[in-house]
Amino acid sequence: MGPPKYLSLMNYYVYVLRNANKDNNITYVGYTNNLKRRLQLHNAGKGAKFTRGRRWKIIYTEKYSTKNEAKSREYYIKKNRKLRNLIKKDNE
Repeated sequence: MGPPKYLSLMNYYVYVLRNANKDNNITYVGYTNNLKRRLQLHNAGKGAKFTRGRRWKIIYTEKYSTKNEAKSREYYIKKNRKLRNLIKKDNE
């Protein structure tokens, strides 16, 4: 029978956050199906433990049609320091 049609319409996003305080050039990589809500959670201290206590802004996103694709890409970006630094540099 397959998954319900509404599930196939959902998009997932891989995102890179940068600390809004430019003096402290920290990034965080994650994935979500709702970018606006996720950023609000991070900035409210309810996101990942690493992001608490800081103000964040989204500097990069990629869109995927499945959760597994997004998770795989998130993992790749997290582990690839060269790519993260390039994303950071391109968004200064």
